[in-house]
Amino acid sequence: MSQNYVGVDISQSTLHVHHFPKDKGFTFPYNDKGITKLIDCCQQWQPALIVMEATGGLERQAANLLSAELFPVAIVNPRQVRDFAKARGILSKTDELDARVLADFAKTMKPAPRSIKSTQLQELTELVTRSKQLTKMLTMERNRLSRSSLGCKESIRKHIEWLDQEQKRLSQCITEFMDSNEELAEKMELLMSVPCVGKVVAQTLVSQLPELGQLNRKEIASLVGVAPHNCDSGTMRGKRKVWGGRSEVRSMLYMACVSALRYNPVIKDFYKRLREKEKPVKVAMVACMRKLLTILNAMVRANAPWHT
Repeated sequence: MSQNYVGVDISQSTLHVHHFPKDKGFTFPYNDKGITKLIDCCQQWQPALIVMEATGGLERQAANLLSAELFPVAIVNPRQVRDFAKARGILSKTDELDARVLADFAKTMKPAPRSIKSTQLQELTELVTRSKQLTKMLTMERNRLSRSSLGCKESIRKHIEWLDQEQKRLSQCITEFMDSNEELAEKMELLMSVPCVGKVVAQTLVSQLPELGQLNRKEIASLVGVAPHNCDSGTMRGKRKVWGGRSEVRSMLYMACVSALRYNPVIKDFYKRLREKEKPVKVAMVACMRKLLTILNAMVRANAPWHT
């Protein structure tokens, strides 16, 4: 008996659903009523896997409600799905066709269902993301202030003042949120025991990398995007490169490693050895990021604080 697979293409107002092996498409509005209809269909089909693309958070509501009904849901990288479609010779792109490709992707590739973040962790992620957005806006406005004419300076100053106050308020909200959750607070304390891991870095790791401590060292490095990938062909041995992964986590790891070169003896000595072997600065820094991530991953898994 063939298994059922479902592809769901999500837009702002519509759910395009494709069922395999019936090879039939359905369209529902993307609201509570439409999601309820999708759940009812899935209860009839009992799919082995439901696949949808990551769409900047737009997929979150549907994925959470489907997961709450214990359906296996995989959220995949849109680039992988597009490459899969091209390999199938499918060059056109419509919402209905995308849903069909997603169902085919589910049947053929069988990506592992992701564990959906808890409601509390999702709220924390949104707070941390919003804090970073405010930081970027503050930087842009401060840069504009130095270049603006006298007529605009007062407006920019007022906006900077508001952004600064809002960022402080949001920072306090994040701190209170973390303190109110014993598990998150303990994880924060554990991460911050490492010299060079500050409050902002720890908050990013807790909110953006819930897999920390659950994967092995190679898997966590690949997930973040600090694992080197081969580039060989025949007798040619190309340079190893890192790509993909979670950019926000990677940025925070880089900032932590910059600090670690002064304050963390393990990372400092590791970087020194690499440079003595004439490794380029960028290669040495990425290696330090990977080593720091490996250390943090092991600490969280063992629930053990930093020690040298």
